Amino acid sequence: MHKCLLYGSYGYTGRLIARLAAAEGQKPILAGRNADKVRAHAEDLGLEHRVFALDDPDALDAGLEGIDVVLHCAGPFIHTSQPMVEACLRTRTHYLDITGEAGIFEACARQNQAALHAGVMVMPGVGFDVVPTDCLANHLKERLPDATHLTMAFKSVGGGVSHGTAMTMTEGLGEPNWIRKDGKLTPVRFGKLCKQVDFGRGPTPCLGIPWGDISTAYTSTGIPNIDIYTGVSSGAVRGARIGGYFGGVLRSEFVKKRARKRIANAPAGPSDEVRARSFTMIWGEARVGDDVVETRLRVPEGYTLTALTGWDIAKRCVAGEAKAGYQTPAMAFGADYILGFDGVEREDLNAQG
Repeated sequence: MHKCLLYGSYGYTGRLIARLAAAEGQKPILAGRNADKVRAHAEDLGLEHRVFALDDPDALDAGLEGIDVVLHCAGPFIHTSQPMVEACLRTRTHYLDITGEAGIFEACARQNQAALHAGVMVMPGVGFDVVPTDCLANHLKERLPDATHLTMAFKSVGGGVSHGTAMTMTEGLGEPNWIRKDGKLTPVRFGKLCKQVDFGRGPTPCLGIPWGDISTAYTSTGIPNIDIYTGVSSGAVRGARIGGYFGGVLRSEFVKKRARKRIANAPAGPSDEVRARSFTMIWGEARVGDDVVETRLRVPEGYTLTALTGWDIAKRCVAGEAKAGYQTPAMAFGADYILGFDGVEREDLNAQG
């Protein structure tokens, strides 16, 4: 399959996707800015490779020559998404990425008309964020079509974070939480929003976070009020409440530099064995007035799921299933798309809707 280019292939998640593709006998072109790393990775898998950076439009366009779809895995996407999206629009190449940053979804959504004009699909978030949650949001919307409020939460059981995820989290240090209120993105002091969620094992403390669904779920469902949470320890909730008052300190380059140093000395990401025994639980609730529907979703560990869904969507694009314009996963493939993957279970907690 020479029409798919995997950019950032030598990063943690990029390697998982490339390995999955190679195991299927497929042949995406591997790419990145570090010539030594991308060459070694491509030789290891017996795949072609290209080397180009994102700060040279001419080199970018040349790097995308003959490519139908880019699966962009090189974050933090706050720095890397825009030049790749613009190159894909210029070269009429479908754009996919594995971001979880709400701001990137908003920026990509603003490219809808340009993508329609170019006849290409722009779909950020083809991994754990936001494929399962976008599908869950749309399933809840189907159960309660008049819903005005959507709340979702997730909790990882086992697993860990990659260097890329940790670097993205570092970039967001000291920033506020965001929610969707009456259709508008609204900042909320980090640590202010907390709740208890039953993922099926009893109440779990959860902390509000600016997960990508505050953008994508609004686009795909039209529900005007959305907030997102993640399961944490009680200590983490207390720490977030205190830390929310010190955003300026956390945003300082001194703090971020120390965080980046710690990340560089940490493992690249969870091992295959850890990922195999880990999973993620997701809960969602839609409501309007006194009417409420709830659904739980269990999915594989986040990086494992990202490799599965990201590669599947890339193959669908090459096969001609891409829809022009800005798309979310559920908009393009339906609320039940996530059910097509092994290890996924969905449970409606009431009969309404």
